[in-house]
Amino acid sequence: MATAYDRWAPIYDLVFGNVFKSGRQQSIEAAEAVGGRILEVGVGTGISLPQYRRENRIVGIDISDAMLDKARERVRRFDLRNVEDIRVMDAERLDFDDNSFDVLVAQYVVTAVPDPERALDEFVRVVRPGGEIVIATRIGAGAGMRGTVEKALMPITSKLGWRTEFPWSRYEAWAASNGRVRLVENRPLPPLGHFSMVRYAKLPG
Repeated sequence: MATAYDRWAPIYDLVFGNVFKSGRQQSIEAAEAVGGRILEVGVGTGISLPQYRRENRIVGIDISDAMLDKARERVRRFDLRNVEDIRVMDAERLDFDDNSFDVLVAQYVVTAVPDPERALDEFVRVVRPGGEIVIATRIGAGAGMRGTVEKALMPITSKLGWRTEFPWSRYEAWAASNGRVRLVENRPLPPLGHFSMVRYAKLPG
């Protein structure tokens, strides 16, 4: 997977920058409603980093070092002194202590990792009780016109690393199994509602 995203690095912002602009902005706004120390999983080229308010402290991780080279350059160019660290890391094996962050942001990551539930469990582990997990994700429609469109796009989305069959019921089953989160919000994102913003709060205790 890292090699695939390394290949995307030179053109990622050009191809996906505008497509995900609204979802990216709404995810950041949701994270900043909590504020504090924020971990962005799948930070990629760092396109979102300049949008965070400077009073928040940001750590960005990604599996692709080529992507992160662009993120590091962006940190230097915009003098983003609130960015604590940019480093290579696997979303399924986060090298952070428990309760290290106030908020975790994962934009278009969950359906791309090999074991989404393991990654989600890790997200919960590193967020403090009362903190939030903000996820921009693709949720499969399953049926209807949108489901037909998604099936038609499956050859393309599969190459991009997104699971087209990832239904909302899978998030529900994970949350019930994990037992440490409460759903705060699930709402569609533009364009066309093919993606959603999902927010979980970590329960105390």
